Amino acid sequence: MMKLLVLLSLLIPAVQGAVTTAGELIVLEGQSIKVPCHYEPQYASYVKYWCQGRTREFCSSLARTDDHRAANPAGDKVSVSDNPVQLVFTVTMNNLTEDDSGWYMCGVEVGSGWTADVSTFVHLKVIHGLSVESNHVIGEEGSSITVGCTYSAKYRASVKKWCRSGDWSSCRLTDGEGSFEDSSVAISDDRIRTFRVTLKKLQLSDAAWYLCVAGQHQIGVHVEVTPRTTTTSQTSSIAPSHSPKHLSSPKTISQQPWKNVIWESLLVCLCLLLLVVAAVLAIKLRRQKRPRHQSLEKAILNDAGSSVVFLNQEVAQVYGA
Repeated sequence: MMKLLVLLSLLIPAVQGAVTTAGELIVLEGQSIKVPCHYEPQYASYVKYWCQGRTREFCSSLARTDDHRAANPAGDKVSVSDNPVQLVFTVTMNNLTEDDSGWYMCGVEVGSGWTADVSTFVHLKVIHGLSVESNHVIGEEGSSITVGCTYSAKYRASVKKWCRSGDWSSCRLTDGEGSFEDSSVAISDDRIRTFRVTLKKLQLSDAAWYLCVAGQHQIGVHVEVTPRTTTTSQTSSIAPSHSPKHLSSPKTISQQPWKNVIWESLLVCLCLLLLVVAAVLAIKLRRQKRPRHQSLEKAILNDAGSSVVFLNQEVAQVYGA
């Protein structure tokens, strides 16, 4: 009877879909990895586990949430922590080696016998090699930027290089202490998993593709350099040169106000002088014309009187005759 139950349990597949995670994970040797396993609300109170193997019956348990030891994700080789509020349990694996490659399972222990656990499988591949935190970095002219290059445990003792792509003569190599520095580049290797390259005082000509190199592995990084931005003070000092040419400079106006006042005063005085001269000339002309008019009037009156006397004499002679 027992054999029959075991045989039936092998034929009944684990319930898929109730637990989900990534299908495949690739990580460098010597690094750590965290795997989130999501489950449905009805399984919040159930025991969760992480095991190595392709089937539930032949899956070697590595960590469980009902383990009485406190989980230590930083120090344990494998640990599991559950968060029922967010409906996810997280698996942490540290210091991975090539032997850790294989199939693993996120599982929720529902029951035993005829009741199958809910689970999902993930394939983990641990490789030798090299990676970068970002293969495209941007820095401003005159500033500094840092590139992080991560390598697998196999290359801890290897010389690390930073090269301009296409020019192997430009390579900077770490020394026996895992460091290098000159006026433009600094390299620091922690001898564990990462070496960092700092490009100092960037110039526009530094924009190019570069290579992080560890052992036989290399990976490209594109460095982009943007022009230096102008500050507000520089902009304000340049602004007056863009003012229209027909506008007078405020500085010129404020330094020579007295010249305009003098010219205005001179013009007023000149106008007053011309008015005075014109008035004087008018008076003189009027005085010169008045005697001539009076003499002319007297002459006319005298002539008129003589004519009257002459006419009277003529009339008298006529009537006397």
